[in-house]
Amino acid sequence: MTEKINKNFKNADLINPNWEQHGYIQIYTGNGKGKTTASLGLAMRALGRKWKVLIIMFTKGGDNYGELASFKNLSEEISNNLVIEQAGLDRIVYAANKSDDDEKEIKKGWQIAKKAIENDEYQLIILDEINIAIDLKILDIDEVIKVLQNKPKDMEIVLTGRNAHPKAIEIAHLVSEIKPVKHYWNTGVVARKGIEY
Repeated sequence: MTEKINKNFKNADLINPNWEQHGYIQIYTGNGKGKTTASLGLAMRALGRKWKVLIIMFTKGGDNYGELASFKNLSEEISNNLVIEQAGLDRIVYAANKSDDDEKEIKKGWQIAKKAIENDEYQLIILDEINIAIDLKILDIDEVIKVLQNKPKDMEIVLTGRNAHPKAIEIAHLVSEIKPVKHYWNTGVVARKGIEY
C-alpha cells in the first residue's frame, strides 16, 4: 500500500512539479453539519503557516458565533494575518424572508471578495455560505465564476454552503458533499452554544 501511495505522489510531481505553490478552488456543500467548521479548520491551519487569510461570512451578521470569539483572542502575530468580514444581517436568510437589506449586505461582501481576489491580497479566501447567496440569486453565478477563473494561480479559495451551483462544482478542484446520516436535531435538540454556534 505504501508503495502505491509513494508512486501516486511521484506521479503528481511529474504532472505538476510546482503543485505545492498552486492554489485550488474548494467547495464544501451538502445538507449535513460541518461545512463552515471544515473551512474554519482550514483557516486555522493556514494561519499557523503564516498565510494571510480573509474570511467573508455571507448571510451571517451579529457576534453570537463562537468562532468569532476565538479569532478575537488569537495571538497578535496570527491575528495580524486574518481579516473577517460579515456580509449579512443577524438572522438566517431563506427565499421567503430575504430582504433588500440582506441583498445589500451580501453584495457588499461580494465587492470585498472580488477586490481581494483581483488585488491578490491573501493566500486563502473563505467565502462562507456564498453558495446560499448564489442559490437565492442575490449573487450572479456567472460573475462569481468569472472572478474565480481569473484568480491568482497560487491563491486558495473556499466556497461553503448548501446547494452549490453546478457551474461552481464544474470549475472547482475539490468538492466535498457533507451528507446527514444521523443528527440529534431530529430528536428535538436545538442549536447548542459552543457546538453549533
